[in-house]
Order: sequence, then C-alpha cells, then structure tokens
Amino acid sequence: MNAFSFRPHAGEAGEMDHLVAVFLLCPAIAHGITLRRSPALQYLFYLEQIGLAMSPMSNNALFLKYDKNPFDTYYKRGLNVSLSTDDPLQFHFTKEPLIEEYGMAKQLWKYSVVDLCEIARNSVLQSGFEPCVKAHWLGDKYHLPGAQGNAMDRTNIPNIRLEFRHERLVTEQKYLACCAQQYMNRRFHAPKSPSHEGHPAKTSTGTAVAASAGGGCSRPGASGKAAEAAEAAKNG
Repeated sequence: MNAFSFRPHAGEAGEMDHLVAVFLLCPAIAHGITLRRSPALQYLFYLEQIGLAMSPMSNNALFLKYDKNPFDTYYKRGLNVSLSTDDPLQFHFTKEPLIEEYGMAKQLWKYSVVDLCEIARNSVLQSGFEPCVKAHWLGDKYHLPGAQGNAMDRTNIPNIRLEFRHERLVTEQKYLACCAQQYMNRRFHAPKSPSHEGHPAKTSTGTAVAASAGGGCSRPGASGKAAEAAEAAKNG
C-alpha cells in the first residue's frame, strides 16, 4: 500500500465534476470551497465524512474573501473539516502559519477553545500519520465513533459534543436508507390491483404502498406541520 494519503487539491476552483470525482475516489481533499454551490454534493460529503482540509487565508488571497468562506458553515453542519495552510511562504507572515489560520478563524467566527480542539482533532484523524501516532494524540480508542473514541484528557472535547455529532450522522444515514428502501419497495414490490392482474395498483399519494413497506420515514424530532409537510413532499 502507498505510504502517503491520497488528498488532492479539489474544489478550490473549477468545475463541480472535480468534486464528484474525489467523492468517489478520495478519503479527504484539500480546499473544497466550491462545495457551497452544490447542497446535494455537500450532503454526500457529510454522509461519508470525507475530510476537508481548508485554508481560508489562502482562499482570501486568491479566490474568496475570508468573510464569505464556507468553512464555518461546513463546521456547523457537521462536515469533517480542518484548518490547513497552503503556500505559507506566500500567504502567511510568521514561523507558525497554522497558528495564524487558527487565530484568524477564532477571531472572525468566535470559536471557543472546544471548537478549536474539535477542528484540531479532525486534522489528526484526516492526517496520514500512523495509528500509533494518532493514538498518542487522541487516545487508544480514537478510531471508535462518538464518545466511545474520545479521550477527554487528550482532546479537551466533552463526550456530549462528539456523541451529538455521531448521533446526528447516524440519524441521517438511517433516514436516507429508510427512504431508499421505501422507494425500492414501491418500485419493485408494488401491490397488484385485483381487477387488473399484472398491473400495479394506483394510489394518489402512494400511502398504501408506503404502508406495505413498513410505514413512513421521519427524522427524530419531526412533528406537527413539519412532519406532515415532509411526508407530503415524500409521497408526492
């Protein structure tokens, strides 16, 4: 196996098909600011937790002003983002260019110490360091999801933060799998009409077919008009 992690530059500029290609081939990329143009592709990157090593100070000089950089949006949405440097001799002014990136992000987006620690943890996980090095910085169980893999004395991140991130990701993955299963059931296992043997029964909303598939899918917390609107959009 190659000793180097495959993390190409992508999504700094250019067409969206660059990001489609890396979604299929890469565990992580550098940059990714053009993901902001495609919510659907951004959602796929979230579901697969593909790493985004972003360099807002470099982007500010070349492609996108710092206050318009989507890093903070990605972070709040749960994408696997980290801060990185790009051409530090050109875009930074000290011997510690990565500290500049963290300092600027903290000042502009008002990050707490825990926020910065979570971003730093993502950086270690995305890196190509050997497992023993990652275990040294993050704890022996760093590869486990959620709070199981968190050593608070190493990461300085509360368990509840990582458990929340993990639960939301699993919820989205289960919701998507449920919707896909319902679609497959409607497509290939639709009930037959007694009066038209061999033809699928027609329904105005598809609720009968959905019921035969085991009921509707909904994210936890959806209720009232919001749940009804989601169900109507799904069945329509």
